[in-house]
Amino acid sequence: MADELTGRTALVTGAGSGIGRACALRLAGAGARVLVVDKNAESAGKVAAETGGVAVAADLAEPGFAERLPDERVDIVVNNAGFQHVAPVEEFPPEVFAAILKVMVEAPFLITRRYLPGMYAQGWGRIVHISSVHGLRASPYKSAYVAAKHALEGLSKVIALEGAAKGVTSVCVAPGYVRTELVERQIADQARAHGIPPESVVEEIMLQPAAIKRLIEPEEVAELVAYLSGPHGAFITGVSLPVDGGWTAR
Repeated sequence: MADELTGRTALVTGAGSGIGRACALRLAGAGARVLVVDKNAESAGKVAAETGGVAVAADLAEPGFAERLPDERVDIVVNNAGFQHVAPVEEFPPEVFAAILKVMVEAPFLITRRYLPGMYAQGWGRIVHISSVHGLRASPYKSAYVAAKHALEGLSKVIALEGAAKGVTSVCVAPGYVRTELVERQIADQARAHGIPPESVVEEIMLQPAAIKRLIEPEEVAELVAYLSGPHGAFITGVSLPVDGGWTAR
């Protein structure tokens, strides 16, 4: 895939770290020019320098952010940005619930809405949503995250049905736990809370439903995103592809 995306422009949200950074690097490696969108301007700048792309500092929770995104043709959109909050439903802060849905559902809708006309005009486009195993299964204490990822799955299917005749695909990639800073912090917190070693948290708590007992590497997710973003992804649309080590086999 060294040159399969040459001449294409990809926009990746949450690209300053984790899965987003891995996707930005992989797409750039396939020849794409990458718009590196992240709330943290410094992180966006570093990844843009790594990829030879363009840094775009944007907070997806802010009103009107979509209108401030680059006004140019975008061929590939990777909706990746998100965050987590864990609490029982009766204790979950309503403002945090709303913010999670804004960043993880409304923002992908607004970004897609902004760039879809250009994709339709050229008869080609790829939209890849980084969903989660929690878009397919639920876990306690993650009401906003689970609700948002389920909503993102539905949004992706609608975009796929509308865009099919115009050369645009829309797919969800649904990873289990990925080795990111966010997950590493969760491991440390749970190790302290349960009084067990970090490796026991991963195997006995986080990955209990999965068949493969290890964290997924960001690069493994990015490899699938790159495949879906290129010519080989032309007939893959309206589906969710789990990268979950067998979690959803149960």
